[in-house]
Amino acid sequence: MMAQNAYIKLVPSSAKQTITIEEVKDLIYYYKNITEKTGDQTNWPYENAAFPYVVKDPEEGKDKWFYLKSDHERYYAILIGVDKEIVQNEEGEEREQVYIQFTLPEQSTFGDKGKANEFCKFIAKKLKAELHLFNERVMYFYPRK
Repeated sequence: MMAQNAYIKLVPSSAKQTITIEEVKDLIYYYKNITEKTGDQTNWPYENAAFPYVVKDPEEGKDKWFYLKSDHERYYAILIGVDKEIVQNEEGEEREQVYIQFTLPEQSTFGDKGKANEFCKFIAKKLKAELHLFNERVMYFYPRK
């Protein structure tokens, strides 16, 4: 599988206009935490299936990106970063737009892609953002006019 990307774009009607890599990590930990609680309630080790990763924070990615690494046979890794781009609105005015990028490296599995889609949808809903999926489809989680 070639490396693939999905993007969560913070548009003007999103819950927030900027986000730090630490805040993204907090959302990932929050996801992990609520899946663990689901496991506790159902008396089944659900968190291992729902979140088969360990958060890795390489020094060279400080404040820009981190990755989720798995030693599970059906998963490999997901890279997550934050960046910004210049976009134009309908009137031609330029503005800076922050986005969260999810990257599946070439070694990633279909399991990683499924999990990355879950994480993307979860975070996009929380932030009321625009989600550009790996298959280039777009999902809108913000109020539209």
